[in-house]
Amino acid sequence: MAEPLRVANCSGFYGDRLSAAEEMVRGGPIDVLTGDWLAELTMLILAKNRLKDPSAGYAKTFLTQMEQVMGTCLDKGIRVVSNAGGLAPATLAAEVAALGERLGLAPRVAYVEGDDLAGRMDELRSAGCTFENMDTGEPLGDRPVLTANAYLGGFGIAESLSRGADIVVTGRVTDAALTLGPCAWHHGWRRDDWDALAGAVVAGHILECGAQATGGNYAFFDEIPCLEHPGFPIAEVREDGSAVITKHPGHGGAVTVGTVTAQLLYEIGSPRYENPDVTALFDTISLASGPGGPDRVLVSGVRGEPPPATTKVSLNYLGGHRTTVTLYLTGLYPEAKAALFERALFAAVPGGREAFDSVDVQLLRTDREDPPFNEAALAQLRITVKSADEAVVGRAFQAKVTEMALASYPGFFGGASRAQAYGVYWPTTVPSELVYQHVAFVGEEGSTLVGPLATEPGGAGDAPAVGAPPGAAAGMPRQNPFASRPHRRVPLGRVIGARSGDKGGNANLGVFARSDAAYAWMAWYLSTDRLRALMPEAAALETVERYELPLLRAVNFVLVGLLGEGVASSPRLDAQAKGLGEYLRAKQADVPTALLDHEQPAEETG
Repeated sequence: MAEPLRVANCSGFYGDRLSAAEEMVRGGPIDVLTGDWLAELTMLILAKNRLKDPSAGYAKTFLTQMEQVMGTCLDKGIRVVSNAGGLAPATLAAEVAALGERLGLAPRVAYVEGDDLAGRMDELRSAGCTFENMDTGEPLGDRPVLTANAYLGGFGIAESLSRGADIVVTGRVTDAALTLGPCAWHHGWRRDDWDALAGAVVAGHILECGAQATGGNYAFFDEIPCLEHPGFPIAEVREDGSAVITKHPGHGGAVTVGTVTAQLLYEIGSPRYENPDVTALFDTISLASGPGGPDRVLVSGVRGEPPPATTKVSLNYLGGHRTTVTLYLTGLYPEAKAALFERALFAAVPGGREAFDSVDVQLLRTDREDPPFNEAALAQLRITVKSADEAVVGRAFQAKVTEMALASYPGFFGGASRAQAYGVYWPTTVPSELVYQHVAFVGEEGSTLVGPLATEPGGAGDAPAVGAPPGAAAGMPRQNPFASRPHRRVPLGRVIGARSGDKGGNANLGVFARSDAAYAWMAWYLSTDRLRALMPEAAALETVERYELPLLRAVNFVLVGLLGEGVASSPRLDAQAKGLGEYLRAKQADVPTALLDHEQPAEETG
């Protein structure tokens, strides 16, 4: 039996801690160093960079980190796997090889391509692809595509490592593929080892956001030691796909059932977590502390099924231009002041509101009654206007805002941003048989094709989720298990944790309890109707999905359409829904006093 593979993370996004790679390589034994650079927004940013400079399109910080650790990785036999290639994996791979030469090293550098479909759009349309939006069902039509990238699986990475790659650079692979690929190579998994592959997907999902698995952004942050500089996570992945999540001794933060649960709930939808290599069933995940001391959590029991017959594709196109007016309203009558400004602004603009493609007005009531200091008296008015024509939201519009500085409500201050181009995120799918991975090595001719796994159309997606709680899909009514016992009105965050984020135009909101009793109450209390009542933002949406994950003592909500056309386009102040979970935790509820009397960290068994 092969030894567990120690897979470490050193990046959760483009801009993460530069020193993390060196910390992970020098902090203790690891076998593979991985890093995730590609959020959905990052692809748009890289595309804009490439429009200005055709040689751009990849994450340059990866080169900085490789300069710090390449020699040590080669000496210790640590393989490096990263999706920092973005839109230009071959270019970055060549830069990595050139860096090695300058350092007097000779790494064998592979790169994986095949995800970039922008140049194949006509071909794919001829094959019958209409690129329907996964959330709305609307076909793409003739929208001008800026980027189109399929989410590749991990077997191109596995092929690279099997051919002796020291460093593997990819474009848009799934975040979990960075872990699954090395594990499939190390353990010799077949393409249909569903449970093992699903376990690696779960481990990869835990690792992908870096220090979030070691206490970063954790609801109960006051329980996490040395959070000023948390370490990054490591997954010791076993041959059966189970894994122990840990970190280097002496590094800050903590790995607990709670921190791992929170990360498992980040940016997910249905418990059927579809990847191009396998469908991992998140409602089969079990967590337990240990073995081997603190900061070790065992992840086991994960079941897997065949992947879907389609591959997810991330499209971006330029949606137009926008300007946001941000004004501050001080003291009394903020609603009346906001209404006055709004009326005057659109009366001054030729064509009024109809001059714009869209108008979004938000009055953010951050002011307090009887304010103890000046800033506590401020409310914020945000007006975002959009147009395909930059001139409509440009200087002429901004000048109208400026002209009102001495002719509007008392206490006027603030102004308009410069006009900026914004992108629209468009999630879609193509048949998997149309997507191939191309594995190549710097300095070598030719490439190896890694094809998709043959699947029966619709086969995997129709099966019921293993472990789904009886009646959950049908929304069976529950009873309050503490109905006859005393309750006290307190913030929900006293008894539940939460983690939230964006998935294109949707937001996910995962909530979890830390004891069986608290979960029983939470699962009763937090129905879809209750969430709509607590959050006016949810009440306004046509669809709010709810999924139970009882083995994690968790419930996941998907607020469909909350973020509009994605983070690059959304006018919301929290455009990525990062604070949505904390917003819910701040809401008051009648909570059983029995739960408040026994508040404690998570029970460390699952």
